[in-house]
Amino acid sequence: MNLLRPLRLLIPFVAIAAALGLFLGVGFVLFSAGSGAGRSQSFGPCDAGLVGGGSGIRASNLSDEQRRNAAIIIQTARNMGAPPRAWLVALATAMQESTLRNINYGDRDSLGLFQQRPSQGWGAPSQVTDPVYSTTIFIQRLLAVPGWADMPVTVAAQIVQRSAFPDAYAKWEGLASDLVQQLADVSDPAGCGQTATLPQGAAGAAIAFALDEVGKPYVWGATGPNTYDCSGLMLRAFQSAGINLPRVSRQQFYAGGHVPVSQAQPGDLLFYASDPSDPSTIHHVMLYMGNGQMVEAPYTGQSVRVQPVPWNYSELVPLATRPGTSPNRA
Repeated sequence: MNLLRPLRLLIPFVAIAAALGLFLGVGFVLFSAGSGAGRSQSFGPCDAGLVGGGSGIRASNLSDEQRRNAAIIIQTARNMGAPPRAWLVALATAMQESTLRNINYGDRDSLGLFQQRPSQGWGAPSQVTDPVYSTTIFIQRLLAVPGWADMPVTVAAQIVQRSAFPDAYAKWEGLASDLVQQLADVSDPAGCGQTATLPQGAAGAAIAFALDEVGKPYVWGATGPNTYDCSGLMLRAFQSAGINLPRVSRQQFYAGGHVPVSQAQPGDLLFYASDPSDPSTIHHVMLYMGNGQMVEAPYTGQSVRVQPVPWNYSELVPLATRPGTSPNRA
């Protein structure tokens, strides 16, 4: 019996070690689930619009100061010979870092449009608060990153900036693209393949048809002529314009090229989804009329109506569909 006594003394220590191992194992599993460890995600340069939605801010919402600084960034980058996608990365970065304001304060010694730190070799305080200088050095470092043009905007920006919030830049891509198009007249700054324009008159014909149906009741599964559901109204509207759409909203999402909702034009289809990053969860479709307005057959108890587009609505899918045009990777 005396021989077993040392073993009995070890039992509490063994139990404690086992409990500690179980605790660490469960902790690792929970951490992996929460952080995405063990899952493989690979996003290309044109996929950011499918991840995390957007800011909901459009170029028209910016102040004169913000637009002026955006114009300086674009012109400086253009003068350096950088392609439009580099301008887009710079604009998204500056919007995240300073909201496109040339501020003289920030975290630790961060300053200027890009919140560059003199202590980290970006330049003197007087330099990093000069919009031309700060843009120049940002573009220089961006262009020095191997393969930057094939990276999502948020990845390219993070490699240059080394932010504590590496995914934050993605939400500004739509706004940055909008700014490049408006201020520099570049139609496809992301370089993802410009979606074709609807045939002449098709958008107007589809919108005119839908407007003629305003006031008719919503009935699920109805395709006219006296009642409609959401996709039934789109089906008939585009049929009147010579474009045949699939029957349901989830299928209509794939009935043409995609553009970020910030670039929507009259005649484009907008969508709601329970998970805006997953097109399989789409449950509603609307027809964009321009000027922030849409026409839709909403739901039971309501009639076909014209409404402002809720750009900040959490279920708005970040991509619009341009019916009858070639699919792309927007």
